[in-house]
Amino acid sequence: MENAALFHQVYERYGPALYRFCLLQLKNPADAEDALQEVFLKRLYRSPEFASTEHERRWLFRVALNQCRDELRRSRRTEVPLEAAALSAMPQEERDILHQVAALPEKLRTVIHLHYYEGYTVEELAQLLGVSVSAVKMRLKRGREALRREMEGAE
Repeated sequence: MENAALFHQVYERYGPALYRFCLLQLKNPADAEDALQEVFLKRLYRSPEFASTEHERRWLFRVALNQCRDELRRSRRTEVPLEAAALSAMPQEERDILHQVAALPEKLRTVIHLHYYEGYTVEELAQLLGVSVSAVKMRLKRGREALRREMEGAE
């Protein structure tokens, strides 16, 4: 398949979800776009052969996670509020929850987002993140507890 056609097909399928994931990790629209661009360049020029679309999806999210981690290590830029990413069309309650998820530590934020927003199972997350199933369950539990405490404190 020609590179332009492959890029278009893969971007249509995964672009919005990967962008949301990168934005949640980096909290800066420009950084999220840069990370997303790197992910798609790696998909075009350095990806393995995929056995299925699910294999491709897992690979892309793993690359996105690594890219975001690398970006965070490289520079600690000033964070821009998530509203700058055109999330204003989202209902206020949903934006509030997204802000609370974004404020979680990286390990908790990652599993919460991938599980609840992207639909990954606990087993898939364990494989994707290279940790045990029990570690994923514990991170989900701690993330939910942190969100619950935050929501109860806001009332």
